[in-house]
Amino acid sequence: MYATQALTHLVPLAAEELDKNKVTPGVLGFLVFAALAVGVWALMKSMNRHMGRVNFEEAPDPDAVAAEPAGDKGKAVSPGK
Repeated sequence: MYATQALTHLVPLAAEELDKNKVTPGVLGFLVFAALAVGVWALMKSMNRHMGRVNFEEAPDPDAVAAEPAGDKGKAVSPGK
C-alpha cells in the first residue's frame, strides 16, 4: 500500500473537522514568505561584504594640523589653568 493511498482514507476525516470559513495562507503564502527570507539573507550577505571593504581610519585634516601653533606642542599643561 502506498502512502498516498493511506492518506486518501484520512481525507474524509479531515474534511469533517475543517472549518470552511477559516482563511489560511496556503502554499502561495509560504512561497512568498520564503522568497522574502531569501532576499533578506542575500541583502545581509551583500551588506557584510561591502562593510568589510570600508576603511574606518580617518586621515588627519591638513588644515587643522597647519593651524596649530608650533610652540604649544612641547609645553606641559599646569593643573591650575
